[in-house]
Amino acid sequence: MSILCTHSHLSPLISGTALHHKLLFSQSLIGGMDTPLHLLFLLFLLASSAALVSANFYNDFDITWGNDRAKILDNGQQLQLTLDRFSGCGIQSKQEYLFAKIDMQIKLVPGNSAGTVTTFYLSSQGPKHDEIDFEFLGNLSGDPYILHTNVFAQGLGNREQQFYLWFDPTLDFHTYSVLWTSNQIIFSVDGSPIRVFKNRETELGKVDSNYHYPKSQAMGVYSSLWNADDWATRGGLVKTDWTKAPFVASFRNFNAAATSSFDAAAEEEALESNQEQRLQWVRKNYMIYDYCGDTKRFPQGPPPECK
Repeated sequence: MSILCTHSHLSPLISGTALHHKLLFSQSLIGGMDTPLHLLFLLFLLASSAALVSANFYNDFDITWGNDRAKILDNGQQLQLTLDRFSGCGIQSKQEYLFAKIDMQIKLVPGNSAGTVTTFYLSSQGPKHDEIDFEFLGNLSGDPYILHTNVFAQGLGNREQQFYLWFDPTLDFHTYSVLWTSNQIIFSVDGSPIRVFKNRETELGKVDSNYHYPKSQAMGVYSSLWNADDWATRGGLVKTDWTKAPFVASFRNFNAAATSSFDAAAEEEALESNQEQRLQWVRKNYMIYDYCGDTKRFPQGPPPECK
């Protein structure tokens, strides 16, 4: 998990009132939409059901830092990460994956979570590591979390996209998923795709030697809760309020399934129809930053994969 600064020119926070009305509208919209499992996920589960692992955190993860601030509860069915003024904590999966569908249900830190970062990500090791990030940037009570996504390949990242969520992620558990294949990476929230990053290495590798797609390094699964008040909330302007500590995030229902037997042809149809509509709806209404549109950061034009 890379420590990424939130750029000062990212889109400003919308007002609490405007967000409240937008959340109410979106919840009613989602509730009225037809939401069957897409053919992608049905075929995927059928193809890889033998590889599906239902989490027991004792069996699937090691606590890597923070000592007893990371606690496994309910006979291994739930994980609790805690941050206090002295330290946060983190876990790492015992198994690594080369192409997989990874799910985790998370309930984020409630109340005033400004300065805190909760993470769920995949990463390989070494200076030229690959990485696929979900990072949840805390905020003041009443203001929305920012969901920060990024993709690293061969140690190079800078592919950030950020979103608000269309629900309060602190009231209940929600499912955050990465589907990583040799062709594309799909980030999803509660089954709704929010971002697709395609493998265009054959096409773009000749144009930009810095463009790579994560395809050759197995990655472990990580989660952590830590203090990043030098950058996480409004570029570091809002600091962690330690009178609200300890801060607690909860995790459950980790699932991992290798995609080696997955039908790539079915994957290419993954975002047709209902799923494509959902993707565009999320990006139109809730995406607040896209590196591809950042002219201050890329005055000579966006990276080749954006075109």
